[in-house]
Amino acid sequence: MGLIDWLKGEKVLYYPGCLTKGVMKEQFENYKEIFNRFGVDFVLLSDKEVCCGLPVLNAGYKKDVRKLAKKNLKIFKENGIDRIVTNCPACLHMFNEVYPKLVRDWNIPVEHASVVILRALSKKRIRWEGREEDREIVAYHDSCYLGRYSGVYDEPREVVEILGGRIIESRFSRENALCCGGGGGVRANFEKLAKRIASERVKSFDKDVKKIISPCGLCYANLKSASEKSVEFSSFVLGKLRGLKR
Repeated sequence: MGLIDWLKGEKVLYYPGCLTKGVMKEQFENYKEIFNRFGVDFVLLSDKEVCCGLPVLNAGYKKDVRKLAKKNLKIFKENGIDRIVTNCPACLHMFNEVYPKLVRDWNIPVEHASVVILRALSKKRIRWEGREEDREIVAYHDSCYLGRYSGVYDEPREVVEILGGRIIESRFSRENALCCGGGGGVRANFEKLAKRIASERVKSFDKDVKKIISPCGLCYANLKSASEKSVEFSSFVLGKLRGLKR
C-alpha cells in the first residue's frame, strides 16, 4: 500500500462496519483492493474496533451507545488514527452526526468510500473514453443514511459515470428516494415486509436498467431479495477498474 499526496501522510483507518466485516466478505475484499489500486495507505483495526452503535441507538440504549463511542475513540486515538474511511452509510452518519454529541473530544474526520474513490479517480485522470452508446445502463439507489442523513448524492453517481455507467434516474431519487425497506430492524424482524418494500423500490426504476447500484450493504442485500439486478457499489467499481487498460 502506498501513500498518495492528498492524504498528506495521515494515518487512515478503513472502518468497514459490522455488516461488511462480518457478513459481506466479498465486498470487504473489494474495497481493500480498490484502495490498494489507488495507492491509498490504510490500516485495519478489525480485532480492536467495536460497532459504531447505530443498532444499539435504534433500540433505545443511549448510555450503551455513549460507551461504544468512547471505546472507539480511545482505540482510534491509541492507534494514531487521523482520518476514517467507511463504506457503511450508517457508520458515516454515526461518526459525523452522532458521535460529536456523545463524546466531547471527537474530532476525527470521516468520509464515505465513494468520496475517496472519486477523488482518486480524478487524481489519476481516469475517465470514460468509450462511445456514449456503449455505456452500461444502470440505476442508482440512494441509501437513506448516505443521502438524506449525510448529504452524499453526487459523488457515487460521478464514480459510476466515470467508469462507464449511464444512470437512468428514478423519479424517487436523492432526497425523495424510496427506502429499500431493510433498515431500522425491519429486515431482521419483518423479513416479508422488507421484501415487499424492496419489490416496490425495484419497480420504481426503469425496466431497461441492467443493474441497480447501491452504496449501502443493507440496501444491496434487501434489494437483492427482490431483484438479481441489485449490485453493491464496490462490485461495480472493481469490475470496471479491472477492465481498464493499464
